[in-house]
Amino acid sequence: MAKQLGGEKLKLFNRFKKRSKSVLEIPFAFGDISTPGYTRLSDNPDVRIAVDKIADLVSNMTIHLMENTDEGDKRVRNGLSRKIDIEPHRNMTRKAWVYKIVSDMLMHGDGNSVVHIGVDSETGWIDDLTPFQMAAVNYEEVGNDYFINYNGNTYKPDEVVHFVINPDPNRPYKGTGYRVLLRDIIKNLSQADKTKNSFMSGKYMPSIILSVDAMTEELASKEGREEILNKYVTETEGGVKPWVLPADLIKVEQVKPLSLKDIAIIEGVELDKKTVAGLIGVPAFFLGVGEFKKEEYNNFINTRIYSIGQIISQTLTRDLLFDPNWFFRLNPRSLFSYDLTEMVGAGTQMVDRNAMRRNELRDWVGLDPDSEMQELIILENYIPAGMLGSQNKLKGGEDNK
Repeated sequence: MAKQLGGEKLKLFNRFKKRSKSVLEIPFAFGDISTPGYTRLSDNPDVRIAVDKIADLVSNMTIHLMENTDEGDKRVRNGLSRKIDIEPHRNMTRKAWVYKIVSDMLMHGDGNSVVHIGVDSETGWIDDLTPFQMAAVNYEEVGNDYFINYNGNTYKPDEVVHFVINPDPNRPYKGTGYRVLLRDIIKNLSQADKTKNSFMSGKYMPSIILSVDAMTEELASKEGREEILNKYVTETEGGVKPWVLPADLIKVEQVKPLSLKDIAIIEGVELDKKTVAGLIGVPAFFLGVGEFKKEEYNNFINTRIYSIGQIISQTLTRDLLFDPNWFFRLNPRSLFSYDLTEMVGAGTQMVDRNAMRRNELRDWVGLDPDSEMQELIILENYIPAGMLGSQNKLKGGEDNK
């Protein structure tokens, strides 16, 4: 472990050093409640799409360990920063680890995600940060505190990292999910999907209608009607030979089945999809309603994705760090919808104003650094504010320099 973390001792609470290293086995048999007529959130395609999009974007953000200094916030690179951003668990990458946390908060954990802090008993360093299977987690209130029960073990809040979204008004330590709010909407979407499948399969809509003379004696009984069908329909090799029918007895008409628009399925589905998108916090075009809009997407990154990133970074800071000048930060800049022209334009303005090196701009657009572009450059017209009065054009003579 020391070699893995570069020989640097991780800054942790002293309480971790007193605990022995614990290895958690992740069970695979847990799932949501399975009852007749019950539809899990994870079984609904629209919920899965929305949750997957958020979890995928949040997990793409790098986790930076930052230090607050007199000159501003600076990034710290040490064993702890590598542990959180590269290898939080021996069997997971940071992307998979964060994806699990976000999907738990939004879908499986009903507003919560709990990660166990594994500590090496010899070194006191962080070992594995193991996400719990949320179906096996329950909470126990004791006075003003609470405990987390998992697989027969009881953990104090300072032994885990507890991520919370939508805090419960009565129990702020615990999150609230979307299961109750989405229950009826998911039921409507499931029923609409079944109705659509029935119509598309033609199970309840005949492809032809037989118009028969009502005065025909055969129609007076069920046996007579079946005899007509057997005589003029089933006995004919449809699709191979033409049907030969009495002109005065039977008239065949082709009819078009009702469309989904005729029975208002489409309007109802779109309304439910917009409600799902609004509750979970994604633009409706992710669920197939409306068209992609760049401004709406960037606002989604600035609000929903940034907010969940704040939850993760602040929770990690609270539960893993004791240095008051250190904190974690998730970087969302790479998630915005930029085109190359916009990136180059913004970077060029910063280079012209001496706020960025050209190599930093090359890094923005995915190019390797160039040794000749490390120096800061500035246009001749840009001068410090304190030297405004030293310009030759203000002296009134050519001899003044």
